Amino acid sequence: MNRAIKPSSENNRVNEEDDPPDSLVLKSKIPTTARFQRAGLPSPLVRAVAKIKLEESLKKVGPFFVGEFKELEVISDIEKCKRLWSEFSPMKNLFDTWEFRYAFYLGYKYQPYFLLLKKRGENLALLPLWFEDKNFYDSSKKRFTWFGSDWQEEVHFFAKDINYIPILISAAPSPLYLNAIAKDSIEPIKDKIKFENDDSKYILNLENFKNHENYLMTLKKNRRRNLRKDRNRILKQKPEIIINNFADLNYLVELSKKRFQVRGEEADWQDPRRVETFKEIIKLGDRSYKKRMITIKIQKKVAGVDLVCLYNNTYFTVKCGYDVKNFSGIGNFMNLFEIDDAISLGMKKIDFLQNNYGWKSQYFKPVSLFKYEK
Repeated sequence: MNRAIKPSSENNRVNEEDDPPDSLVLKSKIPTTARFQRAGLPSPLVRAVAKIKLEESLKKVGPFFVGEFKELEVISDIEKCKRLWSEFSPMKNLFDTWEFRYAFYLGYKYQPYFLLLKKRGENLALLPLWFEDKNFYDSSKKRFTWFGSDWQEEVHFFAKDINYIPILISAAPSPLYLNAIAKDSIEPIKDKIKFENDDSKYILNLENFKNHENYLMTLKKNRRRNLRKDRNRILKQKPEIIINNFADLNYLVELSKKRFQVRGEEADWQDPRRVETFKEIIKLGDRSYKKRMITIKIQKKVAGVDLVCLYNNTYFTVKCGYDVKNFSGIGNFMNLFEIDDAISLGMKKIDFLQNNYGWKSQYFKPVSLFKYEK
């Protein structure tokens, strides 16, 4: 059972807006073209055009905003971005934490583009983006996406009133790709913004389980038998289980690369920035989320390594690498071990992350996610 790389959609769509009422009085603090060129970003609209774009976006939410004075500002200073994140993030899951996103910033070093909506000095809503212009798999792909990349999941919009979000989305630059958005974030505004279904993520609720056997009893007979068979095959080889030897990230990376190579595919670990990112995730652990690593050795060989993050009573299975060729069943063994591990740590659910990969839907509950592109 492998947590692999995530595909990204490349189709772009543009939503056109009507002109706003003449009574709207607005201002924009979007930086000039020259400043963004110096920062390594694509040239944004000049002030006058940015003002018009903000006015157009206000039209979508109707008379609620008529007559209110608003300004739109782009923040790229990382310390200011951090303060805004602290102000707005709901901190519901791992991907809402600053440290997890900041690890990607340290790994990829893309310029932040935090689009901030304000009213008379008060911060109203924030769209935290960065501009991706060095895509490892497609060098022609240049776009704005979430701060921290499209690797993030169950993303929540940042706003003091969710009705401000259509303004920011409409005013945001193109091409724009916002993926894996949480359902509770899109529900109040789905009649104003056209969201599309994204790949689901998969979770396992643990509150009624005392151990992995309780979970197995929820499965069909054949699946239950096959999982037990894999577990027993590994147990007969007397595995050594090592907790929190984080230097084993190197084994995780190499095992994952070899497995993808056998399939004729390229692992995300081929990009050195991805390796650096997960080193930073480990370094930044225990500030907001807790880090955990599980290594399984059999006959002094590393059979599998999992990197896990713990946050808000949830056990996030973040990355893995398995020697399936030499230790058949190691993935299933690890997943059953992690169910017991999560229960022993008092976790209420396991998050197996996004995308089905042809097997997750057979074992875990899907959670709908959404995306928006223009």
